[in-house]
Amino acid sequence: MTASAVSADLLHGAICQSPAASATGVLERIFAFAFRGLVYPQIWEDPELDLRALDLPPGARIAAISSGGCNILSYLTADPAEILAVDLNRAHVALTRLKLAAIRYLPSHRSFHRFFGAANEPANVKAYRLFLRARIDDETRRYWEGRDLLGRQRITLFSRGFYRHGLLGHWIGAAHFVARMYGADPRQLIGASTIEEQQNYFESELAPLFERRLIRWATSRKVSLYGLGIPPAQYEALCGSNSMAAVLRTRLQRLACSFALSENYFAWQAFARSYPTDPVGPLPPYLRRDNFDAIRGRAERARVINGSLTDVLRREPQATFDAFVLLDAQDWMTDAQLNALWSAITDRASAGARVIFRTAGAQTMLPGRLDPSILRRWTYAAERSRELGAEDRSSIYGGFHLYDFDG
Repeated sequence: MTASAVSADLLHGAICQSPAASATGVLERIFAFAFRGLVYPQIWEDPELDLRALDLPPGARIAAISSGGCNILSYLTADPAEILAVDLNRAHVALTRLKLAAIRYLPSHRSFHRFFGAANEPANVKAYRLFLRARIDDETRRYWEGRDLLGRQRITLFSRGFYRHGLLGHWIGAAHFVARMYGADPRQLIGASTIEEQQNYFESELAPLFERRLIRWATSRKVSLYGLGIPPAQYEALCGSNSMAAVLRTRLQRLACSFALSENYFAWQAFARSYPTDPVGPLPPYLRRDNFDAIRGRAERARVINGSLTDVLRREPQATFDAFVLLDAQDWMTDAQLNALWSAITDRASAGARVIFRTAGAQTMLPGRLDPSILRRWTYAAERSRELGAEDRSSIYGGFHLYDFDG
């Protein structure tokens, strides 16, 4: 079976929880199909917040869902002994492996930033062929040299504005298009010089969009949010008793208004659809010049696997991991999947280990769903979770959650 087929099977098993003939089952299978390709050119979890929550000593071992790999490379700034990076999505695995190879083998921070910061120059494709092609594994090479529907190699995405592609990139582009239909241009928010100006622009130009009938109708359809990586199971948790338009308005307001643009690269991706052109200004930790040498020297410590985190952890020695990063994956899970994951985590957790994750809604989903014999071995840091959640610059999640292992 090819790597692509294996990845598709893994995604189907994780996402498709309902009978194929049911309405929800059809939506789940559409989402699973859409999720086979590149979804997140940039991930939407704040890695600096993660590191503050985990508070890791040098030499720690981390197990994490990799998504697009921004977090994996950024965690290397904490000087871990190893990062086990796992993802169901073949494209995310290929992207993470490419980033790790690039930071090891591209000649300078300038060339690395051009590749993954600007991500829109033909020189990046030349750099891939000169410095990276011979140094990546066969499956990663096959992915990036594979072709899209127009016959273009995927590696050329880095010469065509990488962050405008993938499921999320296309969704943000569509949102910009709809906003311009109604006379608003989200890119203008980037011109604000103070938080007060950001707030004024949001209230006058962007907030009224969520009262438009077309937008309220479109966002009430689960399939409309597939571009955000939100499957049917997570849609319900995100929406709750509110309209989806109201929820999105609140989350977008927080993204646009709660943090200065000078420190929030998530807002730049949402409103400018790129990072700042100046390589010193707000960027993920892995792209910053002052972190380049440290990450380059530690890149070989990351091990990237296409698979289920539960299955991969079961193959690891017991009591050997100090941290587990689950992103928002649990919002997708059945009770059986949740219990299998936490059983594997608990068996592999060292003394004092920590788990962090995010949820679409505000509350942790573990009480009432996780086997009490497992849950009682962990302490929920409720107050610290609320404090950190309020500081999450990506602003799209309802809750941030931290658990401490009691042994």
